[in-house]
Amino acid sequence: MPSSVMHTSTMNSGHPSRTAAVSAVGLRKSYGDKTVLDGIDLHIPAGSVFALLGPNGAGKTTAVKILSTLIRADGGQAQVAGHDVAAAPDGVRAAIGVTGQFSAVDGLITGEENMLLMADLHHLPKQEGRRVAAELLERFDLTKAAKKPASTYSGGMKRRLDIAMTLVGNPRIIFLDEPTTGLDPRSRHTMWGIIRELVNDGVTVFLTTQYLDEADELADRIAVLNNGKIAAEGTADELKRLIPGGHIRLRFTDPAAYHTAAATLREVTRDDDALALQIPSDGSQRELRSILDRLDSAGIEADELTVHTPDLDDVFFALTGGTDHTKETVR
Repeated sequence: MPSSVMHTSTMNSGHPSRTAAVSAVGLRKSYGDKTVLDGIDLHIPAGSVFALLGPNGAGKTTAVKILSTLIRADGGQAQVAGHDVAAAPDGVRAAIGVTGQFSAVDGLITGEENMLLMADLHHLPKQEGRRVAAELLERFDLTKAAKKPASTYSGGMKRRLDIAMTLVGNPRIIFLDEPTTGLDPRSRHTMWGIIRELVNDGVTVFLTTQYLDEADELADRIAVLNNGKIAAEGTADELKRLIPGGHIRLRFTDPAAYHTAAATLREVTRDDDALALQIPSDGSQRELRSILDRLDSAGIEADELTVHTPDLDDVFFALTGGTDHTKETVR
């Protein structure tokens, strides 16, 4: 990985001035001689979606397990909903919901019974539990299937039921560990809509995923975890600008305008057959405006302008070396 990429990534670290729903400093975890988390820092503002990307075995699930108090870190500190995960785990558990890539739904009972069981676990009075269960089943479009055994549900329905069960306790922070793994495209898009609704309601979402389009679509900020460290963090656009290869393409129908533009602009790659120019660019509005201003000053107008920026696939492979690690051990 180029050192310049790593250096740039350190400049995009969170917003300390905003209230953090989740924060961690120097979080470490090892299994034997394998270091899974090597001193990671996190700052996730309340009411946002944070996506943790990484290859298999990078430590994503381990981070979720530590922050949700399922396992203890070997070093560092973490706070969730204002509670220290080591010193006040009960406070953390009362504020969060956790949905893993493997559904916690009991297939032997109905969807409604799964919901009522969760209401009992949260010690809700029977009448309130029934009300909450009915509301959530309706919200997640599961009312018609409520009386059917959950084993008859499709993968997308089970995942919706899983999240509905998670919401019974009205958590303000939800950890979604690869929530759309194995779902078909339609079910994935349905799940994305659900996640957006949660955030609109003020819920903070901590999302781990291997689907780069998912992070691009949903996340306010994204961190790429590789070899136990945060390789880069920022918005999707900030991460894309870390990777070279972005450019602006201008195409002309008038040969005279094409040649004048080629002489006016710097660092252009010419395509004389297509009457097209390619200019290196990070895709920012400021750079685009600068190019258009120079063309305008020369009295030239391009017939077609397209902006090409690296996508998150490019970012992911540049930061992780394109390697695929052994599947993270479930502990």
